[in-house]
Amino acid sequence: MWKEITTLQEWEQMLQQSGEKQQIIFKHSTACPVSASALEEYDEYLSKTPNKDTDYYLVKVIESRPVSNQIAEDLSVKHASPQIILFKDQKSVWNTSHWSITNKHITAVLD
Repeated sequence: MWKEITTLQEWEQMLQQSGEKQQIIFKHSTACPVSASALEEYDEYLSKTPNKDTDYYLVKVIESRPVSNQIAEDLSVKHASPQIILFKDQKSVWNTSHWSITNKHITAVLD
């Protein structure tokens, strides 16, 4: 499953770890039905056989706004929510948002 990050320190650790292993962060809005649907797709992907060479995270964009903003800045990816970002070596490799976040799409990118 995914681990929620809530602090800038956790984000910094995650960013550093991307030098060794690719990371995925799911930016989730707890107030948005589209985001709830995208989270279900993310969870569905993770419930099967997720890529073992990837660490999986989630940040709640309303509750952890400073972290969400720092992610956008550090990865040079314009903020959206819901949004999923795959990154390696502190650089975004792939990202998508809204209705494009599907189990099928995540599987196609990661497998």
